[in-house]
Amino acid sequence: MSGEFIAFFVLALLTIGGAVFMISFTRVVHMVVALAFTFLGIAGLYVLLEAEFVGVTQVLVYSGAISILMLFGIMLTRHDATEVTERKGPFKYIAFAGIAVFFIVSFLGIQSAHWGDQQADFTKQNNVKEIGIQLFTHYVIPFEAVSVLLLVALVGAIILAKKEAEDE
Repeated sequence: MSGEFIAFFVLALLTIGGAVFMISFTRVVHMVVALAFTFLGIAGLYVLLEAEFVGVTQVLVYSGAISILMLFGIMLTRHDATEVTERKGPFKYIAFAGIAVFFIVSFLGIQSAHWGDQQADFTKQNNVKEIGIQLFTHYVIPFEAVSVLLLVALVGAIILAKKEAEDE
């Protein structure tokens, strides 16, 4: 057992645990904190894959900006403090069975896949330079579309928060 394997196991557990807690919690603030832990775990996995720039970007953009934006959205909107009652019935068991089947099929598919013997050599490449070249030559339009989409979402959140404040 190497240190890299232990680090992968811990980061994978943090990522999956944060995702499971995010969908399990009922309070929105707790969900955002669990989502932030998931994003941090993913950033750590990027660092283990020797994609340091993508890992740092993950921390800055998702763990920082998106989580803070969600918290501001929560604070600007009104929420009831009532607890949501859990639905009883077979839905919980059907969902669990579906997840178990998906896990088994995914596990068997990964075990039977042939990944090849050749290992990728990332030491000769400059990751940041390659990302910049790809982003600004082939993906300029999607990059700008995402920035416009985020701006529209921010303006929409402000308008919704302002309407709720006027209604009170």
